[in-house]
This record gives sequence, structure tokens and C-alpha cells, in this order.
Amino acid sequence: MSHGACVHLLPIFDVTEKIVTALKQSPQVLLHAPTGAGKSTALPLYLLEQNCFDGKIILLEPRRIAAKSIAYRLANQLNEEVGNTVGYRMKAESKVSSKTRLEVVTEGVLNRMLQQDPELTGVSLVMLDEFHERSLQADLALALLLDVQMGLRDDLRVLIMSATLDNQKITSLLLDAPMISAQGRSYPVERVYFPINTHQPFEQEIATMALRLLAQETGSMLIFLPGSAEIVRVADILKDKVDDNILLFPLYGALSLAEQQKAIEPTEKGYRKIVLATNIAETSLTIEGIRLVLDSAIEKRAQFDLKSGVTSLVRQRISQSSQTQRAGRAGRLDAGICWHLISQEQAERVASHQIPEILTSDLSSLWLSVLQWGCRDINQLSWLDTPTPQALNAAKDLLYRLGAIDKQDGLTPRGLRMAQWGIEPRLAAILDYASEQSDNHLATAARLCAILEEPPRGQEINLEWVSQQKNMFWTRREKQLSQHRKGIFCPELLGSLLAVGFPDRIGDCSPPCRARLPTS
Repeated sequence: MSHGACVHLLPIFDVTEKIVTALKQSPQVLLHAPTGAGKSTALPLYLLEQNCFDGKIILLEPRRIAAKSIAYRLANQLNEEVGNTVGYRMKAESKVSSKTRLEVVTEGVLNRMLQQDPELTGVSLVMLDEFHERSLQADLALALLLDVQMGLRDDLRVLIMSATLDNQKITSLLLDAPMISAQGRSYPVERVYFPINTHQPFEQEIATMALRLLAQETGSMLIFLPGSAEIVRVADILKDKVDDNILLFPLYGALSLAEQQKAIEPTEKGYRKIVLATNIAETSLTIEGIRLVLDSAIEKRAQFDLKSGVTSLVRQRISQSSQTQRAGRAGRLDAGICWHLISQEQAERVASHQIPEILTSDLSSLWLSVLQWGCRDINQLSWLDTPTPQALNAAKDLLYRLGAIDKQDGLTPRGLRMAQWGIEPRLAAILDYASEQSDNHLATAARLCAILEEPPRGQEINLEWVSQQKNMFWTRREKQLSQHRKGIFCPELLGSLLAVGFPDRIGDCSPPCRARLPTS
């Protein structure tokens, strides 16, 4: 199973023997490997080739586009189709077979695998990639995996990988885990700080700086923007001002995988491209041809408000580790340039790492998963950051309103069924209610939940709009959630279904608002 001598030039191969030795001796191993080292595109195949493990290897990737592109890249190195030795599993899509020995999965998929089979039968190694992102689901996955290792599988191995790990925090939790560091394989990147004029429209300033950098340098450009609305507006300004040989591609989470793929593929000879992306492009993805990065230094992150019970996207400065990751995108394929649109003083004042989602998010899905696991106390599991009592109380209050838990905080039969859906609790409540009513209720709920699970950004969603949608991803997800029952979509049922999932919002809106869907 050779995957090409050129791959073995990657820096990860300087430490592969250390990694194998550490995995034989320790249940958890920490790997610090900067951008371009080969930790996700070479190491998994090396570990397969060495026959270190009898069972499968699971590689966890935080985003669908990364999971799919890495699976294809790994399979290509073996001259195989995806679904043979290398496969992938994600929400609404998978390609695996009885031959699959390496599965690239997204976070929700791994946690459902653990809940359905806590022993992870047939799995020898779980690799958690890009762990520095500290998503809610990744923190939950680590907590469950540590519990499995302690009580069920002392032979299961966990490899925690990142380019910018918060070493102090993770080593204090995993005291005996060896830390291995690999060098990066990136070209030098010149980092320049250009604060933009805050008195001018944000998108106009970004477009001006982009045109300036394009004129000064060769190669394609990656622009980091806070969200899809800003991406659309900047693209609108640029489209009439760039040369005909410069192509524009958006890249953000709500796009279909096919649309995201267009942004990362190489352009035809003679063309340059500008990729306008959210922080989805910070890690894992290699976007072909990029040697220029324009970093707005701003992102949007979900923030849960304990008082209102509403999650909203908040604009904020990115962390220092995110600045480093963004600059690194310019040095993957050649010497590059990154303009951070912030003063150097401001850049050095921000937090070193972003705040973990477990400290800023609605924890209702986390608490439902913890209860499903059989724990009644959050401290029965090991966490890098323990959730606050206030956030847990808010989660319990919502789950009680949804009928998922009783007054003693125990799972109800409905709560058990909701947990099986593997979807956010409000949507699970809608689906559970609908499945008990009729096939038409479930068909309607499936479309509603498919859209609310991945809502379009910067667009008001109303009931009439939902009934007309033909998005391919939503259609695939709708089919999955409807469990192949033969109902038909009935828009007149939408109001009653929403009342099931959002009981705390009933009466909060004036009449014109009732036709709009809550998106958080």
C-alpha cells in the first residue's frame, strides 16, 4: 500500500516513529504540527501501512468540506476510489464499505457513533484533527473518549492534533500524555499590518485593499471576512473592478459542498482567483494557488445569551492563533504575503486563543448527550473547560420545556427518542412530535428542520420561503430526516411544528413576526 515517495518528504515523517512508539505506550498522545506538516494528509496512511492497529482508524475533521477533500486526497494517494480503504461519513452523506479501514468523519458523526456503540467496536485509533478550534462537539467527543478509555477500552488510542494547541490547558487535563512536535512545511510569509479607515464603509475598504494588493503582487488571493453577507457585498464591489482573468469564489459554511469545492480547486492556466471566505478556510483546506492573504481580522461567532435564551452571531476580533493560521494560508505553495487589516498593537492585544464554544454556547445539545451517556452530573466526565452552572441550568430549563427531561432532571421517554435523532434538541422535539402525528407531519418537519439546521446567512426565512426551497443539501437531509416515509409537505402545519420546538418564544413576537422562522 505505497502512496508515493514524494509524500514521505513531508515534515511529519521526521516524527512518525516517535508517534507510533507513543501510541503503543500511552492512551492519549498530543501532536503539535504546524500547517503543511502532513498530519491529516499523510500520517493516517502511514499508520495504516505500519499495521500498528488491528482495527479501524477514525480521523475527525471539524468541517464537511475538509472531511470530504481529505478523504479524496488520501484515497487518491492509494490510487483508489473513496469508499474502499478510505471512506468518509458526515451528516446526510457517506461513502464507506466493508473494506474501509480509515474513516474521515465530522464531529456529530463521531459522537453518534459513541452513543450507539460506546466501546467503538472495531476501532483502534481516533485522531482528533484541528483540536485547537475547541468546538462544542470536539470537547464532548474528547470527554466521551476519555470515559471509554477509563471504563471500557484501555486499548483504545486517541491522538489529539493541532497546529496551535493551548498546551497548558490540555496538558493539565492529560498529565501523562506525551507531546510530540513536528516542523511545518510552509514557505516564508511576509506579514504586514494595515489598519483600515473605520470611518469608511467596511466592505469598500476591504475591496480597495484587495485591489491594491492584487496590483502589487502575483498569484491568487484569499480574503477572510466575518460572514456571508460581507462576502456577497465585497464580491459585488470587486466583480466590476477586477480584470477578466480574475475569478471570484465565495467560501462559507452554508454553501453546498459542490460550491465550496469550486473555491478550493485550481484555476485554469492564465487565470487568477480571489476566494472570499469566512474562518472556514483557516485550517485543514489547501486552496490551490493562494499566495496572497487579506485578513479583515474579524470573525462572527455564535454567542448564547443566558437571559434571552437566544444565540446570535457576534462580530469580534480574531485571536492571535487565528491570525497565525490565516497568515499561514499564504505560505502553503510558495512564498507569500499577508496583510492584516489591523494595527500591530491591536493584533498583539487580542487573546492568544479563541474562547472555547463550551463557554459561550447553548448547552442543551451537550446536556442531552451527557444524559444519554448515562451521567447525571457534569463532573462525572473530564472536561478541558467545565461548563458554568448558569449555562447548564439554562440548558436544563429548555430541555424541560421541550419535554426531554422531568423535574428530577432525568431523561423522559421523549428525551430518549430526541437524543436518537442526532440533531439540535429544538429540532429533535419537532421531529419526534411530527413522527407520532402522521407521515405528512414528518415530511413537513423534515424540510423545516433541514433548513433550520443549516440556515442561509443574511436572509430572513419565512414560512412561504420554506415551502419553495429546492437546495440539494437540504433535499438530501430532508429525505434522511423523513426516514423514507411517504408523506407530503404541508405548509399549513409549519406553525404548529414551530410551537413544539420553540415553546419559549411563543407570545414574544408581535403578529407580523409570527410568520418568520427563528434561526437561533
